Amino acid sequence: MQIPWISTPIRSVLAIWHQFIKNEIPELSKCSVLMRDRARVEETIYSMKRTGPSGLQVISDFDMTLTRFSYKGQRVPTTHNILDNRLLIDEDCEKKIKRLLNTYYPIEIDAQLSPEQKQPLMVEWWSKVHELLIEQKIRKNMLERVVRESGSRLREGYREFFDLLSELQVPLLIFSAGIGDVLEEVIRQNNVFHPNVNVISNYMDFDAAGVLQAFKGQLIHTFNKREGALLHGARLRGRPNVLLLGDSLGDLNMADGLSNTEHILTIGFLNDQVEERKESYVKSFDIVLVKDETLEIPNVILKNILKPQVRWSKRL
Repeated sequence: MQIPWISTPIRSVLAIWHQFIKNEIPELSKCSVLMRDRARVEETIYSMKRTGPSGLQVISDFDMTLTRFSYKGQRVPTTHNILDNRLLIDEDCEKKIKRLLNTYYPIEIDAQLSPEQKQPLMVEWWSKVHELLIEQKIRKNMLERVVRESGSRLREGYREFFDLLSELQVPLLIFSAGIGDVLEEVIRQNNVFHPNVNVISNYMDFDAAGVLQAFKGQLIHTFNKREGALLHGARLRGRPNVLLLGDSLGDLNMADGLSNTEHILTIGFLNDQVEERKESYVKSFDIVLVKDETLEIPNVILKNILKPQVRWSKRL
């Protein structure tokens, strides 16, 4: 549909760059990529590209966003699941944690419930799990080993993702409702814990002997990441463009604490219960990736945004 008040020359330019984006990022046409408004996605990418690396920041969830959801038909452990190890917890604790998972995870992904309805139940879930872990007197010096033996896997393409952001000094802020100590160890063991990476998560508090005695600070769960964003938003002022990655509708709040944002492009990984949740995800995220275990789409978008601007002007 043509907009009558836009002049013909401007329409021509818009048509050129729409076609340019389609040619530059053909991956957006894959059947696993869903968009409610492709033109808006293309316009946002174009605007971010014009500003370049100095104006961009990336905000991401961790479990099932930067990590895979499954591998060879098996669920990949989250940072909480990694602690389900006999070196750290006993059989009774493991059973209790699994019962909690079976009770609360269906609530977390229930498309019929609002975030407001889910929030107190998520607090209940995380608090109960943390209490169980504290009772086990987990030792800090065992974390490296259990992570190494866990089978945790970052998504395919993770090295390109982390290295590109590091090379161009683009901040990567990871918000996670998981266990920060475990999360950091996963990134560290994959050799991508670069200086531009900052993590906001639930951290363990160990005593002088290295035994878990509590969890630090405010509890972070899937549906209260907005509060964490508000506390840390001041760090990233001056970078008005945001690429946001998540696997839950609650992750959409991760950028709420940022001021003076100009463009936010959201990418949602739809890993589970696709048909039940597809409609709500497409309505909420700019781009939805269905059962995609890679970082291919974020990577091609980042490379397009972060390419030298001279290449754009020459081809346009």
